[in-house]
Amino acid sequence: MKPVPLLDLKPQLAAIKEDVYKVLHDVVDSQYFILGPNVEAFEKEAAAFLGARHAIGCASGTDALILSLNALGVRGGDEVVTTPFSFFASASCAALLGAKPVFADVDPRTFNLDPASLEASITPKTKAIVAVHLFGQCADMDAILEIGERRGLPVVEDACQSMSATFESKRLSGRFEAGAMGTFGTFSFFPSKNLGAFGDGGLVTTNDDRLAAVIRQTRVHGERVRYHHEIMGWNSRLDALQAAVLRVKLPHLRAWSEGRRRNADLYDRLFRASGLVERGAITLPHRDPRCGHIFNQYTLRVRDRDALGAFLKDRQIGWAIYYPIPLHLQECFASLGYRPGDLPVAEKAAAEVISLPIFPELSTEQIETVAAAVAEFYSKG
Repeated sequence: MKPVPLLDLKPQLAAIKEDVYKVLHDVVDSQYFILGPNVEAFEKEAAAFLGARHAIGCASGTDALILSLNALGVRGGDEVVTTPFSFFASASCAALLGAKPVFADVDPRTFNLDPASLEASITPKTKAIVAVHLFGQCADMDAILEIGERRGLPVVEDACQSMSATFESKRLSGRFEAGAMGTFGTFSFFPSKNLGAFGDGGLVTTNDDRLAAVIRQTRVHGERVRYHHEIMGWNSRLDALQAAVLRVKLPHLRAWSEGRRRNADLYDRLFRASGLVERGAITLPHRDPRCGHIFNQYTLRVRDRDALGAFLKDRQIGWAIYYPIPLHLQECFASLGYRPGDLPVAEKAAAEVISLPIFPELSTEQIETVAAAVAEFYSKG
């Protein structure tokens, strides 16, 4: 049995290597490494791709979240409601500004914010909502935007795993890109993302001219005129090298996302044919019919998750757990007072999920190898 890695970026690079090396060479020759023409061009191209009025490059997806909440005036004493079942930055962005993260439970099928739990978590201190589009599938933005509008709260979309995902919105009357529906959209270009740079990088999108100006100013120490600091800011600039790489990759993103969907379709067919779904050994990823899921991760619910992981590891098949400890039970948030059982849906998901290889260059043989190994494990049980 040949090894199947969780992620292999080399085939992607091989297909675009000449273009990538050329733009890297051009940036090195120009000696223009911070912001500048490549960043400005990427921002325009990303805004057009996403259907947003403004796209502003920054240093990381984490910074995109912090910049957005900061621009909304989130400060000490405020609360920000978000999900406990996400990457750490979805909550730390509020805490780093002195605010209190408040965790709402998740939908048991999509793992995204449950609107009813979200509404129940809002208090007079709530300043904003951070809605995560987890694993490449949009949250229920119609319900979340309705709550935000009715309660007077801005919605920040954490689309760090979901660039090119879409949502068919009755409320907004059309199909929208992840990150183009809320007050802000935030993106990460960490190398393992479906659109990955060669290091860290991030993006903030908004349709609000005033807020866009605040983000642009804040990412460069609060400057609009050099050495004149009208507001407090910090250093969160997108590197020109990263922007140049992203400009090469962006035109391929739709095709790569479609490749991930094809791979997910094949997994679904193989797992259904194996009888594992019918037997209840595994639960396939749920696809909200309103969503264009891009499968940044292919995540199953499974029985005996840890034993399955050990079995796959022995066969040199890559896998990961996103995320083993929900955020409300992380040690650094102990002062918030959450206890096991407070958010049972998220806690159950954390104990049962496992993510399998899904990158677009996977071969049919590799997917069949993974599915067969999962079936073999449960045949022994």
